[in-house]
Amino acid sequence: MAQAQNIKGEHLFLLLYKAAKAVDIYDQRSVKELGFDSFSDFAVLEHLKAKGPQPVNTIAQSMMLTSGSMTTAVDRAEKKGLVARSRDPDDGRIVLVSLTQAGRSLIDASFDIHAANLERLFTCLTRDEKLAFARLVKKVGKTAEALNL
Repeated sequence: MAQAQNIKGEHLFLLLYKAAKAVDIYDQRSVKELGFDSFSDFAVLEHLKAKGPQPVNTIAQSMMLTSGSMTTAVDRAEKKGLVARSRDPDDGRIVLVSLTQAGRSLIDASFDIHAANLERLFTCLTRDEKLAFARLVKKVGKTAEALNL
């Protein structure tokens, strides 16, 4: 326990950074193996599957991407016939993005495989370790958010 008290912030950050990079590479590969060009292409479809039609900026905010990056991902998906843009019936100034039938079919076929790949990633942790991991990652994230105010 005494050794754990001597771990410095820079060491913990390096561990988190390296783990996050390795996890990101794993996830990027998983998504590419499903036929997507990038994680954002997958994430757009996954978000629309879960939330229904959404404005581009709403999708971007939920994924913590710039609206420019999200517009590019939506443009790619639209060119492939996976999403369609339409005007919001309640406010014609807003453009909504929705899944096409082809997009729904692709994300339905891909989502469970992607979820299984992520589940495989965390098999190294016991149930209790997963609970502790989730709690600790949230705690660090909330602290970082508070310090960024």
